Amino acid sequence: MWSMSTSVTCDASSPSRVARPRSRRCARSATASVPAADRLWPRGLRARLSIGIAVVVALALGAAFVGIYRGTGSQLRGQIDRDLRVEVGAFAAQGLPGGSPNPRQVASAASSYIAGRPFGPAARLLIARVPGGAVVTNQPELLGIRGQGRSDQDHEPGSIQATENAQVVRLRQAPPGYSEIGLHDAGTLRLLTQAVTRGGHALATVSVGEPLAPVTRAQRGVARTFALWGSLTLVAAALGGYLLAARTTRPLRRLASTAALIDAGDLSRRVAGVARSGEVRVVAEAFDHMLERLQEAFARQQEFVSDASHELRTPLTVIAGQIEVLARQHDVSDEDVERVAGFIRVEIARMERLVDDLLLLASIDEQRAVSRETIEIAPFTEELWQSIRELGERRFELPTVPQGTLSADSDRLTQALRNIARNAVEHTQPGGLVRLSVSAFGDTLTFAVDDDGPGIPSEERARVFDRFHRSIGSPVPDGHGAGLGLAIAQAIIRAHGGRIWADAASSGGARVAFALDGFRPKA
Repeated sequence: MWSMSTSVTCDASSPSRVARPRSRRCARSATASVPAADRLWPRGLRARLSIGIAVVVALALGAAFVGIYRGTGSQLRGQIDRDLRVEVGAFAAQGLPGGSPNPRQVASAASSYIAGRPFGPAARLLIARVPGGAVVTNQPELLGIRGQGRSDQDHEPGSIQATENAQVVRLRQAPPGYSEIGLHDAGTLRLLTQAVTRGGHALATVSVGEPLAPVTRAQRGVARTFALWGSLTLVAAALGGYLLAARTTRPLRRLASTAALIDAGDLSRRVAGVARSGEVRVVAEAFDHMLERLQEAFARQQEFVSDASHELRTPLTVIAGQIEVLARQHDVSDEDVERVAGFIRVEIARMERLVDDLLLLASIDEQRAVSRETIEIAPFTEELWQSIRELGERRFELPTVPQGTLSADSDRLTQALRNIARNAVEHTQPGGLVRLSVSAFGDTLTFAVDDDGPGIPSEERARVFDRFHRSIGSPVPDGHGAGLGLAIAQAIIRAHGGRIWADAASSGGARVAFALDGFRPKA
């Protein structure tokens, strides 16, 4: 039972602690440590996608608005500038006398020309400054010129008069070229100031101005239009993004639901069926592949535990029985103790061999037991066959072995061949035939072990490689065979990428053969 301490800590970084489920206090502390921006940002994929789409659309609309707003202003200003240039040209052609006029003649002609073009909301401001100080304009009040029109400046407040006096100064001192001047009554004015010359002499300096109110109105109209339709577009984009995100994430939600069932213990379920196409299907297929490997690993683990418990039960039963018999005897002699100890040693040795074989099978199943190297087949086979002769009094034969090399794990290949040969020895009588033949076809090398024993019934040939399988009626001379020899051989050969099979031998007994690729014959 866990003991509750008065000092509670939420620190999970200490390596000496065993991870435990966090308490509510820890959860609240962890939540409080999360930045506020992360807590405000939605965690759902649908909400994030819809917000992301809305943000992208808003940025696109903003960029389009800025471009159109500025483009509209630039286009209208360009048109105004062209109109101002045309007006200056018209004044130079029509508003000045011919020949070489004096300043009084220039002022008189300019006055006549300008008088026919009164200034207003839709008209242009004209100002002609003649050398000698004369100023002619169609808006004398704007320049504070008395005698050329109505002026009620004397009746205006002082602040307004000061503002208008500043306007007069800016208009009279406007630099050559284009400029913009803010007017108290007419708003911003676009002004073009240019000297009119003839024969190298300046006749007058002309300023032509046009209000920028149409530009402002056009830009405000663009802003209102974008505000209305942009808002509608943004709402539609957010809604469409949410619906699209919901449709896109539907396979992910089904995948999560299936994964929850798998997490509950049903490893037979697969998630690829919930995603018909696209990237989600790729993820689902990868997930299924992982599940298959996980299920295979669990199956191997269960099989290992089942096999071990099944086979270890027999020697443990023998040991327990012998100890119980010994315990029931009143007068136990040294011979009885030695006899029981001998039984126990034999069974312990059997359990050790069994555990070693099972661990070997497990390591081969996990593909950790193969370390390839280049093997010279002829000396390897001859040396191996010499050691196999020690397995029993049999007639061992080894025909000619092909010359060449093979890429394989020599230790595991030796173990596979010894297990197959031991199986042949165990199923033959003393003096019986055990033959190893090696043949090459292209880059494939085939090893075959034949004997003249009782053979393997055809219906059992596919099962002889099963773990703990024993053919019916097959004798096991020492009584210690666990039925793992051929299973280990099969696992080793498959780990090398080869194939193994059982068949009838020409000698009347059984043949167990396997084939491996990667043989390179000597030239």
